[in-house]
Amino acid sequence: MRSALRSLLERTADHELFAHDTTPEIKESADHRVHTVDVGTPHQPKSAGARDSLALLRGWLPRAVADVPDAESAVGGKVAQGADFTAHLEERMPYVVGFVLLLTFATMVLIFRSVAVALSAIVLNLLSAAASFGVLVAVFQHTWAEGLLDFRSSGAVVSWLPLFLFVVLFGLSMDYHVFVVSRIREVALTGASTRDAVRQGITRSAGVVTSAAVVMVGVFGIFGTLSMVEFKQLGVGLTAAILLDAVVIRIYVLPALMTVLGKWNWWPAGIPGGGHGPSGRGRDRTGRAGRAATAAHRAGERSEYASSHRRQR
Repeated sequence: MRSALRSLLERTADHELFAHDTTPEIKESADHRVHTVDVGTPHQPKSAGARDSLALLRGWLPRAVADVPDAESAVGGKVAQGADFTAHLEERMPYVVGFVLLLTFATMVLIFRSVAVALSAIVLNLLSAAASFGVLVAVFQHTWAEGLLDFRSSGAVVSWLPLFLFVVLFGLSMDYHVFVVSRIREVALTGASTRDAVRQGITRSAGVVTSAAVVMVGVFGIFGTLSMVEFKQLGVGLTAAILLDAVVIRIYVLPALMTVLGKWNWWPAGIPGGGHGPSGRGRDRTGRAGRAATAAHRAGERSEYASSHRRQR
């Protein structure tokens, strides 16, 4: 085993992907059954150079120990741990994302009995999540914000953060979405037009949404002041997502989308009474009923007056 590892070290000695500041030393367990050796790399743990050195080493090692009977080999370390964890997340991420999207769709359909509302909720929440990921990349994969946030960029975002942010942000965004759409639907149920329902619903919910956003931004922003880069990325990602979701998505994008969709917002169940505004059929029915009641009342007054006049005569 020692000779096999020495041959491996000879291959790494002159390669640019491996560090040469120290001489690797082969360590052996007391029972001579386990051998380890540390091979360094001059690149950052999450950089492309570090991943290339890991892939190269994992390709060389099995061939180096192939002639050793019953030998088992593995490459560990910080670079390997990060790469393996990222690979595991990439493998499982479609299942997590799919479960969240399906659960969101089913919940929204159950609450509002509308496929359009469910689909629009998914699209808008994905939009806010994608925007927060863009902010993370712009801030932490470059160096322009290092002085502002007091950190040193590694050129990457922490591997566990995107999936964690996606799940948390979807939950928070759904909270806003359900609250705002509920207010809009309440107004639509009174017979208001879609435009009026959207305007009044946004107005009624604006104070609560804004207050909640301010509180969460203040809390999440504290994470951005901590020393660990992981917490800084978490704080910046959550803060940016809440701001974008509460200001841009819920105030501008959601009202515009629901106004454009019109009556299709409530498909297929629809709104009792048709959801027509004061200028629609709802107002006509109300107007006819009111005019009929007024005419009957006036006829009764005239009949009572005529009867009283005959008695007097």
